[in-house]
Amino acid sequence: MLTFNKYKKTSYSQSGEDLIVEFILKTLRIKSPTYIDIGAHHPVYISNTASLYKKGFSGICIEPDPVLFKKIKKSRKRDICLNIGIGINGVDDSDFYLMTTSTLNTFSKEEALNYDKNSRHKIKDVIKLPLKTINWVFENYTNGKPDFMSLDVEGLDFDILKSLDFNQYRPTILCIETLKFIRVGVVEKDQPLIDFVTEQGYIIYADTHINTIFVDEKTWLKRTR
Repeated sequence: MLTFNKYKKTSYSQSGEDLIVEFILKTLRIKSPTYIDIGAHHPVYISNTASLYKKGFSGICIEPDPVLFKKIKKSRKRDICLNIGIGINGVDDSDFYLMTTSTLNTFSKEEALNYDKNSRHKIKDVIKLPLKTINWVFENYTNGKPDFMSLDVEGLDFDILKSLDFNQYRPTILCIETLKFIRVGVVEKDQPLIDFVTEQGYIIYADTHINTIFVDEKTWLKRTR
């Protein structure tokens, strides 16, 4: 009997995004990748960085939910773990909406109310949490750019991207949730967000329906030189 176990690959992401990212890293010959996981949610479950961590790499995990943050901090000893939200308007704190389904937790009141009204996912609590800008995080916790940035913050992804100084802090690979919930049974791709990222000099490498994976175009073109 033939066995193919030696060829198996384990994914912790929602739709295999981590396998795609690792293939890109290998293609680009990035042997010791760093990452920043914004909206990390859980150390393993639906995590785009768990596989990289298990392979011995490290980075930054940002998770506002205090309960989920404790799990991440306990499991990710090598990672820098921050219990904050990413702000965009210079405010120091904001309401954080804890949903009955924790993957939908959000700082976006509009997003939370939309889920609460138009789906089975309800607001169970609202807490006040500190905010820092994405550029502040890069400046204080990275040595330049991470090789990979995962972004999933339920409704504020585009605003965070628009606030990022791409000239100074430029991740090589981006994995961003680009599927927007409208109401039960109705979703749509966030085309303005996708267009914005490509305008910053990124190419679309893959799309898993839920997430889009982008690669810095100049870096990708250099891979064969």
